[in-house]
Amino acid sequence: MDAEEERRFREFVSARSPALMRLAYLLTGGDQHAAEDLLQTALARTVTRWRGVDAPEAYVRQAMYRQQVSWWRRRRETTVSEPPDRAVADGTHGVELQIVMRRALARLTARQRAVLVLRYYEDLPEAEVAEILGCSVGTVRSTAHRSLARLRDLAPELREPYTIFGEASA
Repeated sequence: MDAEEERRFREFVSARSPALMRLAYLLTGGDQHAAEDLLQTALARTVTRWRGVDAPEAYVRQAMYRQQVSWWRRRRETTVSEPPDRAVADGTHGVELQIVMRRALARLTARQRAVLVLRYYEDLPEAEVAEILGCSVGTVRSTAHRSLARLRDLAPELREPYTIFGEASA
């Protein structure tokens, strides 16, 4: 890598790291250390192919999705502690809902989180999610459906009057 390419890579990392870190945080279920590892691994893979990368952010995002699914396949996750009781109306309800959502997401498998994040947070069509994760569109649909149902079970306080990832709750 020559000096100009190195400068471009450093600028890219400096400019896009906060957004990529937020995505990594979501993909890892709120585990800050795992998110840092995920982003670092994806950037390390990207730098080795930097010359041939036309869309660096898309390349890094896809590397993150694939790496997270790969980690998930190697080690099946176990559930974590129970989500907190229903929030009280003291002006912090929105923050409490975010915490409940984060904890509920952490209790999903990495594959379930990846499908929900790609489908609803990144707003990707089912076909693109399937391509990124290396599965069929039907698998994406069924995983999203089951994952949303699981979120509703894990955190009933997310049901009403709120929605989960844009889908009306049942």
